Amino acid sequence: MTSRSKARDSAVEAAPERWRGEWLPPFLEHLSKERRLSDYTVRNYSTAIGRFFGHLEAAGSWNGKLGGVGLRDARDFVIEEQRRVSRVTLRNYVSGLKTFFKFWIRQGKVDRNPLDGLILPKPAKKLPIFLTQQQVLRLLRGPTLLLEQEIIDPFIAWRDRMVLELLYGAGFRVSELVNLKYGDISFEEGVARIVGKGGKSRICPLGKVAMTALRTWKSEYAPETGYSDVVVVGNQGRPWSSRQIQLLLKKYLKLAELPMDITPHKIRHSYATHLLDNGADLRLVQELLGHSKLSTTQIYTHVNLGRLKAVYDRAHPRA
Repeated sequence: MTSRSKARDSAVEAAPERWRGEWLPPFLEHLSKERRLSDYTVRNYSTAIGRFFGHLEAAGSWNGKLGGVGLRDARDFVIEEQRRVSRVTLRNYVSGLKTFFKFWIRQGKVDRNPLDGLILPKPAKKLPIFLTQQQVLRLLRGPTLLLEQEIIDPFIAWRDRMVLELLYGAGFRVSELVNLKYGDISFEEGVARIVGKGGKSRICPLGKVAMTALRTWKSEYAPETGYSDVVVVGNQGRPWSSRQIQLLLKKYLKLAELPMDITPHKIRHSYATHLLDNGADLRLVQELLGHSKLSTTQIYTHVNLGRLKAVYDRAHPRA
């Protein structure tokens, strides 16, 4: 680590009290309470802001005022950070900073956004990682196998089965799953109303298998629960965290001998990919995923096109 990097990191910890106590807390409260962004996103935005103001402090040319930040400061920050973080992370940092300054423009504290006009290095295009349909079936069989071997009891088996079925059958983000309440679910219609990123509401069909797991779980292990109670709980009836969902998934990935780097979000990728593989309309998948832009969903078409080309290359005599 360079001396300048050390100075910057120290500055993040020793940021001016005005930045730490006056500018950041209202913005983070806006993200979590008004925009209802996930804890993960709020934490990443907070990190980006901390690194940015730490950089300004270390550079020594900033006048300490929120309105005193300019495009050159933003450019210098990008040049410095791209040496230590990926392009994707860098773009996320800049997105958080743009949102931060937009917030203070609306509050009348800043006249302009210093990141407007900032040019970023293009990220390398990566296709989403996903499981095949056969791999998903192996994963979903895990709780039943452990129950049959008497390794886990029925409570854990049905809870774990329900969690896995909802991740794959509904394409939930992990934050959406841990916040799912019984009042969000229509047991008659087999759908759930989800409030996702940015407070955007959508209807998610849950599927017959997931609904069977849900009904069994509710009737056998959570009969006293009401409208406002969360669905996914532990042995003591306490709501689960996103981390507990991640650990549960790791457990069944290992059992099914599947890649251990599969995350709940990659199960969501699998959900979207399998819908398109089986003929679902792209705009329908966009709506089911809760994407605000079609371009976000279109990455899954690249997966399908790549697979089609692979089949063509193997099968066609002129390929």
